[in-house]
Amino acid sequence: MTCEKDIDRRGQTAQGDEDDGDARTGRRGFLKDVGKAVASIGALAASGTALLATKQTAQAAAEPGPPAIAGYDWNEHQWGYGIDATRCIGCLRCVEACKAENDVVPTAHHFRTWVERYVWLEGEERPHVDSHSDPDNVAASGSEKEYRFDNRYQGKKVYKAFFVPKICNHCRHPSCVQVCPTGATFKTKDGAVLIDHSYCIGCQYCVQACPYGARFFDPRTQVTEKCTWCYHRITKGLKPACVEVCPVNARIFGDLNNEASDISKFVTENRVQVLKPETGNAPTCFYVGLDKEVS
Repeated sequence: MTCEKDIDRRGQTAQGDEDDGDARTGRRGFLKDVGKAVASIGALAASGTALLATKQTAQAAAEPGPPAIAGYDWNEHQWGYGIDATRCIGCLRCVEACKAENDVVPTAHHFRTWVERYVWLEGEERPHVDSHSDPDNVAASGSEKEYRFDNRYQGKKVYKAFFVPKICNHCRHPSCVQVCPTGATFKTKDGAVLIDHSYCIGCQYCVQACPYGARFFDPRTQVTEKCTWCYHRITKGLKPACVEVCPVNARIFGDLNNEASDISKFVTENRVQVLKPETGNAPTCFYVGLDKEVS
């Protein structure tokens, strides 16, 4: 599998050659200096107007164009994602596939997608929740690159249990886009929320603003990372890596503009819900089979 390439603000796939690398490094250094200045200004009580003007200027300069991908028109698509928690078996193949496809930091604590385990024991009112990054689960797998859930509940009286896959929700009104001071995080016309790393200054405002904990800071590149629905794949007619490898079809992806697509059928044929609707982010990741304790 190939690693995902950055999509720059002109909508072109970054080639990663030496000249482009120098240009991006220089621009990122400049933007970091600007970002530090903005952050300092933001600390002053009377700086609201200046901060807003700086952000608006940066975002206007970084207005994205359509991706330069042969045969692809983002005006023709509206992507959506579905998760059936009643099907997920917690195998974690999706997490491993995402790591390999997108060259995610090889530790259990950096990930674009993850799976949570919810377990209710008899006589208890609240569930026990853990994920593949739990220390005991990491120890059970014996590797930072392979993931397993341990058998901690073996022999206990389990009343109910299920797994919940999670990703970036690619919201219609993403709070991460609103707080980004440089316009590096942006919403595409086909529904994805992406990051232009040539503009990211690593301030991590978006990490703090995301109500779903779907973003992380990459210590290797000093920029923010997140799920992109494998944008380099879906724009070529392929499925995201996590959807491709799921053995029980718990993950569903497709074009909401196409009534015959898997995601359109999933949304219309099921009583779906989204996570934290009260935030106003309007996610386009739809769930089936959740209990109220899942957020």
